Amino acid sequence: MKTLGIVLMVQQKSRSLVVNMKKIKAIVLTYDKYRSFTDHMILCYEKLWPQHPFIFQVPYQDIEPTILSDKVDYIKCPSDIKGTVLTLLKDLDDETLVYWCIDDKYPIYLNVHEIEKIHSDVCQQDNGGIDGVLFCRCRGMLERKNLVKKSFFSRREDVLIERKNYQQIWLHQYLKVKVIRNLFKAFPDSISTAKVMDSYKDQLEKPADQRIYVTRDNFATFGESTSRGVVTENCFNSMKNHGVIIPEWVTETTKSEIIMG
Repeated sequence: MKTLGIVLMVQQKSRSLVVNMKKIKAIVLTYDKYRSFTDHMILCYEKLWPQHPFIFQVPYQDIEPTILSDKVDYIKCPSDIKGTVLTLLKDLDDETLVYWCIDDKYPIYLNVHEIEKIHSDVCQQDNGGIDGVLFCRCRGMLERKNLVKKSFFSRREDVLIERKNYQQIWLHQYLKVKVIRNLFKAFPDSISTAKVMDSYKDQLEKPADQRIYVTRDNFATFGESTSRGVVTENCFNSMKNHGVIIPEWVTETTKSEIIMG
């Protein structure tokens, strides 16, 4: 597989709307074959939110680092999905807040002004018992069956609606480590494909003491990178526009776009 060495340039002219945002680890679920999709996802964040507070934790098996930046750490991990996630989390306390960002999604639009306020709120030690916030409200998050009737009002008086289950857990979002760790510990040790994790998480009941929320309003749009192992048309075009090398194994696309948000 060909790889692309990328240096992330600091964009001095772009200033964060929230001063001194707390940096947190961004947990990436990927593996070597999908490294180009990981690079693409990270580059999209750099373009849309140059002063983002994330330090991406990228798992690898054999491929050396492809992005040279203090915003990206590469962590040696086993090749299996469950082992990868638990390895990335092994030195983190359950109550640690992270940004969960699977590379099968990438940002197309971010309302940085609102998301930075959310970041500031959830990073506070006394955050009202919030264990996670999803700021892209779409699909299952628009259905009452996946939401708790009561709502939580943040310090900024934005409505956060409590989530009843793990719907849209694969979208990029803020989560405490315990949410991700407990979820994957409940999965079988052998996971044949990423797709089967949907059925696994649908069979699980979210613990009542895990308080995860979705914003009432949508503040982001994400694209899917692949669908059943085939690169989406939108991701293929975005990778070309960002100068990311298309993997040699990509011989076709879905011929359709998959956009969320």
